[in-house]
Amino acid sequence: MATTTGRRTGAWTPWLYLAPALPLLGGLLVYPVYQLGLISFLEYTQAQVSGGEPTTFQGLGNYATLFADEQFRQVLLATVLFAAACVVSTLAVGCALAVLLTRVRALPRLALMLAALGAWATPAVTGSTVWMFLFDPDFGPINRVFGLGGFSWTYGRYSAFALVLLEVVWCSFPFVMVTVYAGIRAVPPEVVEAAALDGASQWRIWRSVLAPMLRPILLVVTVQSVIWDFKVFTQIYVMTNGGGIAGQNLVLNVYAYQKAFASSQYSLGSAIGVVMLLILLAVTLGYLRILRRRGEEL
Repeated sequence: MATTTGRRTGAWTPWLYLAPALPLLGGLLVYPVYQLGLISFLEYTQAQVSGGEPTTFQGLGNYATLFADEQFRQVLLATVLFAAACVVSTLAVGCALAVLLTRVRALPRLALMLAALGAWATPAVTGSTVWMFLFDPDFGPINRVFGLGGFSWTYGRYSAFALVLLEVVWCSFPFVMVTVYAGIRAVPPEVVEAAALDGASQWRIWRSVLAPMLRPILLVVTVQSVIWDFKVFTQIYVMTNGGGIAGQNLVLNVYAYQKAFASSQYSLGSAIGVVMLLILLAVTLGYLRILRRRGEEL
C-alpha cells in the first residue's frame, strides 16, 4: 500500500515543479494559439478591425478558401521541400563538423567553435544582408571569384532558394554542431577505439557506433531544426525582397504575412498559421512515434 502511495506521489512531482511556470506558459503560448484558431474561423478583415462591419462566423470557410487556392498549394509544397532540404543540410553539416572537432587540436577546435558561435549569434536580418552583399551580381566577391559576371542569384527561383538555403544552414548548423559534439564527448573513448581497431572507417564508426548512441540528441536537434526551418521568414523576406519575382520564392510564413498585413485578410493569415502549427505537430508526433516503435527511450 505504501509503495502504491509513493508511486502516486511521484507521478505528481513533475507537475508540482511545473506549477509556478504553467500560468506564464498559458499566457504566452496557449492564449495566442487560442486567438489564432478563433480568428481563423471568423471573417476578420480591415472592415471588422475598424468596426465598420460586424464579425461573422465562417466555420471552415477560410480553410476551404485556402485549399482551393492554387497558389497556397504551391507555396505549401515549396515550404515542405525547402524545409526538408534545410533540415537535411543543417544536420549533415553540423554532424560532420562535430566529428571534425573531435579530430583536430585544441587551437583549431577553438577557432572553429568561435566562428560557428559567431554565425549562430548573428541576427537573421544582419546575416541575410551580408549574404546578399557576398552574392551581389555587381559587387559581390563570390561572383568576382568565380567569374559569374552580372549573374543574379535572386532572379531565378531555384538559385534564390539555394542562396537562402545556404544562409539558413550557415546560421543553424552551430546549434547542431555544438550539441552533437557534446554528445560525442560523452561517449566512452574505448568504444570508438575498439571500432577503429576492428578496421571500421570514420563513416562506419559514425553510422554504426556514434549515431545509435546519440539518437536522443539527434532527436532533439532534428525536431528543433524542423520547427526552425519550417518557420523561416526573415531570410526569405530579406533576400528575395518579400518572396521573389511574382511570389516564386514564397514560403508559408511570408505568405501568411502577405495575406494578413499586406491584404488585411487576417482570418486567412490566421488559418495559414493554424495549418503550419498542425503540420509541425504532425511531423513531431510522427517522428516520436516512429522512435517509440523502434524501442528508443525519449
